[in-house]
Amino acid sequence: MFGVLHSLREGLAKTRKNFTDKVGSLVLGDKIDEAFLDELEEALIASDVGVETASFVLKDLKERFKRNELSSPAQVKDRLKQILLEILSTRSSSFSLTASPSVVLVVGVNGTGKTTTIGKLAHRLKSEGKKVMLAAGDTFRAAASEQLSIWGERAGIPVIKHREGADPGAVAFDAVTAAKARAMDVLIVDTAGRLHTKSNLMEELKKVKRLLARELPGAPHETLLVLDGNTGQNALVQSKMFHEAVGVSGIVLTKLDGTSRGGIVFAIYKELAIPVKFVGIGEAIEDLRAFDPKEFVDALL
Repeated sequence: MFGVLHSLREGLAKTRKNFTDKVGSLVLGDKIDEAFLDELEEALIASDVGVETASFVLKDLKERFKRNELSSPAQVKDRLKQILLEILSTRSSSFSLTASPSVVLVVGVNGTGKTTTIGKLAHRLKSEGKKVMLAAGDTFRAAASEQLSIWGERAGIPVIKHREGADPGAVAFDAVTAAKARAMDVLIVDTAGRLHTKSNLMEELKKVKRLLARELPGAPHETLLVLDGNTGQNALVQSKMFHEAVGVSGIVLTKLDGTSRGGIVFAIYKELAIPVKFVGIGEAIEDLRAFDPKEFVDALL
């Protein structure tokens, strides 16, 4: 546990610095008043937790301050930590696959680290003893299926793919058929790095999801949206668009080791009620970590 928390702290170094630079100087003072609390709200917004989340936090703090339950910045910090943990505990972040085969649909725009995330997730599941198969459903991006094939070869995992430009639905159909025939435990389906503002591409994604459900009742069992932690508030916009289109069951937040904007996790939970299920904190294949709210808040504060 110490090793996991230590590496998470290292991965969150830039986010923590951003957070403590803006919030930490306030909670190190010797007194609190209304002006202090207003400054704290501004600092939280600047830390990418989102306006709605910051307002929610400050409403709680101001009410406690008026009831004389908070009399020092240190107490404010302790209560802030409790509130942030409560926000992240509103939805389960567990990733449990019980169907056989279980289908994981992975969506997200280009550049978020989607294909790399699939490779790391496949490695993780295989190391848990599961038989894993990949479907190269991103048939629009040049060399996307080749990139996925490299991950498959690296982990010793079969990849179902078609030629570039092929129908993604056909890839999904063949992959489900193969997964059932080969008694796979998990099928991970890649999708095009579609722009969330392009309705025709979102319709294509919906079609793939409908096909999976038709061929395997209950599928997809998880729909993961991969977000780049560097995008900050834009990640919230992407989450809303994809959630409306396909019903996202969990977020994978990548590149946390290179961003100061990891506070967006709180906005995603508070405004969309979508749990973060994995975080990427490095380039190594083991650096895709299951999201643990307490570890995250501890590493941040």
